[in-house]
Amino acid sequence: ASIIAYRDFGQIACEILREAGETDAREDELYGRERGDELPEHLRTREGRRKALREAKERLDRERNTEPLPGSDAPADDEPSLQVELDPEQFVTRPQGRRAWLREGRRALDNEREQQARPIPHERTDRLFDACRRLEEELEVQHHANAAYEAWRARGVAADGTRRMAAGKLTPFEVPAAPEGLMNITDPDSRVVRTHGQAPKQGYNAQLAVNENQLIVAAEITTTSPDFGQLQPMVNAARRELQAAELDDPEVVLADAGYWHQRQMEAIVSQGMTVLVPPDGGLAKTARAGWTGGFYAFMRSTLRTDAGRALYRHRQITVEPVFGQIKFNRGIRRFQRRGRAACRSEWRLIAATHNLLKLHNHRLTTATP
Repeated sequence: ASIIAYRDFGQIACEILREAGETDAREDELYGRERGDELPEHLRTREGRRKALREAKERLDRERNTEPLPGSDAPADDEPSLQVELDPEQFVTRPQGRRAWLREGRRALDNEREQQARPIPHERTDRLFDACRRLEEELEVQHHANAAYEAWRARGVAADGTRRMAAGKLTPFEVPAAPEGLMNITDPDSRVVRTHGQAPKQGYNAQLAVNENQLIVAAEITTTSPDFGQLQPMVNAARRELQAAELDDPEVVLADAGYWHQRQMEAIVSQGMTVLVPPDGGLAKTARAGWTGGFYAFMRSTLRTDAGRALYRHRQITVEPVFGQIKFNRGIRRFQRRGRAACRSEWRLIAATHNLLKLHNHRLTTATP
């Protein structure tokens, strides 16, 4: 997908109308303006069309409700309705402000889209309509998240559960009437992914979990650039794969500083696994301001010990070479398909072939002459 293929709602709508106008012009040249099947008078105005469509939909809804097809369990509407639930206990970040709720609303929408796994349309016109639908969904979720935040704050419960907040002091905020975001019309699932020291790219954040023998245990992709918030999902994915193979859970989880997420790390430790994640990039000698004590200080002191350093050093010789093998030795730097579900399948195929190559080379080196 191209990083310059972003359009806002107005640009997408204008492009749809322009293509429709070009189609009409071509048909006028072929068939003339008066073909005998012109729109009836009541459909020649915007209000008339809306009324006719509304009545048609009502008739279809009545028919679906009163005369369902035998054995059909399909919903009345072709488009699946959004089911976005916002629970502050499940937020990746603390639910202290409106921005956090709007951000978590977008995250919940992204998770819902992942579950739906809708394929990306092949035709450009279909992708334009799909982009419009997605922008409308994002606006709807923004309204929902804002209303949920105001209701949560009006109850007077602070983020830490101790301080009462004044319900009447909400900062004025109005959700826009029309979608204001941008959508990529080549692959609407993809996002601009940023990596430190590299130019931004249109794509996905590819995640891997490997064992001590550089075999890939779990492979997932996300649509967010930072790895923050991805530690527990990847550990859960690895556990599912290991349990399916009737193997034990990992004893130790190693990840770089980008995965530092105290709440997720505590959840993993509660499941009987050791977690080593440096809280500072490069293990800075001085602690971050306001981060002293607790889990932060414990992790810093653990990684300063000889045992902690020796154990964490295994990350450099397990997962890093796997990414190097895939991207540089095998030259796999781009997904060949569109859409999150399709790229996820492709990423898992790449991971499977990596494991097959590892096993093949292992057999060759251990084979007796």
